[in-house]
Amino acid sequence: MKLAIVRQTYNPNGGAERFVSRALNVLARDASLDVTLIARQWEDAAGWQTLTVNPPFRNRLSREAGFAQAAAAHFAGFDIVQSHERIPGATIFRAGDGVHATWLAQYGRIQSPLARWGQSFSRYHRYILQAEAQMFTHPQLRKVICNSKMVRDDIARRFALADDKLTVIYNGVDTDHFSPGVRTLSQREAWGIPADAPVLAYVGSGFSRKGVATALRAIVPHSAVWLLVAGRDKHARKFEKLAQSLGVAARVRFLGPVADVRQVYGTADALILPTLYDPFPNVCVEALACGLPLLTSHGCGAAEWIDEGVNGWVRDALDVDGYREALHHWLAGRVQGVDYAAAARATAEPYTLERMAGELQALYRDLLR
Repeated sequence: MKLAIVRQTYNPNGGAERFVSRALNVLARDASLDVTLIARQWEDAAGWQTLTVNPPFRNRLSREAGFAQAAAAHFAGFDIVQSHERIPGATIFRAGDGVHATWLAQYGRIQSPLARWGQSFSRYHRYILQAEAQMFTHPQLRKVICNSKMVRDDIARRFALADDKLTVIYNGVDTDHFSPGVRTLSQREAWGIPADAPVLAYVGSGFSRKGVATALRAIVPHSAVWLLVAGRDKHARKFEKLAQSLGVAARVRFLGPVADVRQVYGTADALILPTLYDPFPNVCVEALACGLPLLTSHGCGAAEWIDEGVNGWVRDALDVDGYREALHHWLAGRVQGVDYAAAARATAEPYTLERMAGELQALYRDLLR
């Protein structure tokens, strides 16, 4: 079976890239699969072939359109093409980035009216919306892999796709690599955090859309709580200034990109991600597997795994008071001896890489039949 997986570029901190890497590493062990990655650029290519497709581009619109056209020219040489980009003509599309129209609507909640107006004229966003619509209605498309029910239901509603074209396959996680054992990697002393302080972790790029401002404001009344912010953002200095203006800078550590994210999980007691829109971030699966309860938003696919007050809390992305209340319950539960870590670990434990690979393989075989 000749299988092509399409992802444009590799970002070692990107959730989609980590999903592709994990899937490739597992699928490459299957002798019945001949796996090729179609990409502009990729690192750590081992166990599979990489077909480099790298046409020149002037801007992000020509970058997306050029890669889509060049990659699609190779589709006929494969039995199954699984695309992680919005390219019409693939057999399978994995909607790891969700629905672009939904993302624009959610991001608009924190934009000024002028910015929203200007965005409506963006040729890039118009291209993505058009490519998305063409892809979902293309006759070659046979399956859409969604990483959450939230995304599945959104696609069905917006594009009128039949139920048999939509399937949910949750992100897998290496439950040995990400486990409560990461506590041994704690950096509390190195990062100047008291040994007994309750610590929240935020992990991800795109601080504005993923809710760093909400997380900073949420810890204001909880003077014992510390916050770790791990990830790259070109506007990080703006959020450092916000922490200072809120009076919480002494309890916040802006770590930048962290080579081993397990150090962050090992230092923290919970993960906070008040994201405007995230189909299902890998960081949520990883943190839960490490025993961290999750505070996240209704716009995050991981919310469907949360049992309120047992393994986490779900609030609107912009509901600062709601997150403050959730932190109050979390802190009270810690004092009462609630074992949030065990509940979090039990949530993620079934979603292994092997389970994810098995579901993908079953999907491919079903398509070939």
